[in-house]
Amino acid sequence: MNAPIIAVAFVLSLFTGISQEKPQDKPQEKSSCPMHEQHKASQEDQHHQGVVERGDQVMGFSHVKTAHHFRLYSDGGAIEAEASDAEDTVSRDAIRAHLEHIATLFAAGEFSAPMLIHEQNPPGTEEMKRLRDTIQYNLESTERGARLRITTKNAEALEGVHKFLRFQIADHQTGDATELTKVP
Repeated sequence: MNAPIIAVAFVLSLFTGISQEKPQDKPQEKSSCPMHEQHKASQEDQHHQGVVERGDQVMGFSHVKTAHHFRLYSDGGAIEAEASDAEDTVSRDAIRAHLEHIATLFAAGEFSAPMLIHEQNPPGTEEMKRLRDTIQYNLESTERGARLRITTKNAEALEGVHKFLRFQIADHQTGDATELTKVP
């Protein structure tokens, strides 16, 4: 009768011994690879290059010939795009058409364009979709492109808009402020 109990105890001790990790067995947080930072930077560069290439396809205008900006305001924010060359009316018109299309999609709670560009569902889009009736999208033409103003009085929707815009700033690497700024 003791033999089965001893056998079970022995087997359990084997499994317990196998599953226990010693601190020295754990992988180190930092890679021992001397090129780790360069590999990491290379992956980030590849991701950004993918965002640019997919963005050019989805948006219909070149990142090289245009400038993108994302602004955070106390009532929401803005998506801005402008042709770098004042004479580039093709890019200007494509920007206006794209942001008009985006305004229509976002107002309907449709966020597939950012998903296609970024290969992930950007933070904030779930809130923006669910609370779409509390968010306004107003397109303004600028001299070289357009600005899509996004406004809301709903605190949860505002938080979603800000999360979305901060993600855009980071993923597009625009260098725009991630804190609230004054509405121009």
